[in-house]
Amino acid sequence: MQASSLSAVAPCAPNAAVRRWTVDEVLALYDMPLMDLVFRAQQVHREHFDANAIQRSTLLSVKTGGCSEDCSYCSQSARYDTDLERERLMPLDEVVAAARAAKDKGASRFCMGAAWRGPKDNDLDKVLAMVREVKALGMQTCVTLGMLKEGQAEKLKEAGLDYYNHNLDTDKDFYGQVIKSHTHDDRLDTLDQVRDAGINVCSGGIIGMGESRRNRAALIVQLANLPTPPESVPINNLVPIPGTPLADRPRLDPFEFVRTIAAARIAMPASWVRLSAGRQEMSDELQALCFLAGANSMFYGDHLLTTGNPEVDRDDALFARLGLKAV
Repeated sequence: MQASSLSAVAPCAPNAAVRRWTVDEVLALYDMPLMDLVFRAQQVHREHFDANAIQRSTLLSVKTGGCSEDCSYCSQSARYDTDLERERLMPLDEVVAAARAAKDKGASRFCMGAAWRGPKDNDLDKVLAMVREVKALGMQTCVTLGMLKEGQAEKLKEAGLDYYNHNLDTDKDFYGQVIKSHTHDDRLDTLDQVRDAGINVCSGGIIGMGESRRNRAALIVQLANLPTPPESVPINNLVPIPGTPLADRPRLDPFEFVRTIAAARIAMPASWVRLSAGRQEMSDELQALCFLAGANSMFYGDHLLTTGNPEVDRDDALFARLGLKAV
């Protein structure tokens, strides 16, 4: 099935018009009875989107492993023994073949991720060629390459990049307990460069890393209160990776994940809120509840960067059962 045009369900109001939030206000959302919270989130969702339309993205790791950073959740950090083999940047023809296959299966956006602190200029040139070729297939393009240097965002824009993913991961107060090799402000600097270059921002976070509910609320506030909130907001549920510092982290209460989806929808009403990492561990019923709470985007395919993802056939069956349509 071919993906339909995203213009049919585009937000009806610009994100820039959204109010500014306080942490206490978002905490008050979390504290609502779950049914009331989901009902409010669904009302907000229907004001801005087709409630039965889900945007589907496919994510490909074009350069795996060997990252210099110390992100405690990440299997690709060179600092941890995760049995992940380091790989070179994929050849252009293999990337284009993967994008074509994703489009044929119904994905409308193709995301390419590379395990770098930030791209060197010669590596960026190769990624620019990937962006151009994937764009030529008629797909939206997205890359996640780490922190950008001056002028690199402009090159990506010229190549036709639609979205740049750079997650804040967690709120500023908790950030240092997860990552020490760079700062929260470093991430914000890259987001500023992306926005100034005229590229759509894709930025969200990971929950279940040991943060408090207040940390989760603060992350949503930091995203919602950016000068322009992200057009796309991935919400990741931590997948504990053996060999990483967070390998033994207990699983988050699923209803807390739903509350996070709902709070993100209410605080960022015109953003695409995406179910990201951790979806493989979710039942169909939990995913349906997340869609009801305002999630309207998902990663589609058998793998994310290095972790599993529900198989395409399972997702297609879920869409049929729920009466959802892909965009």
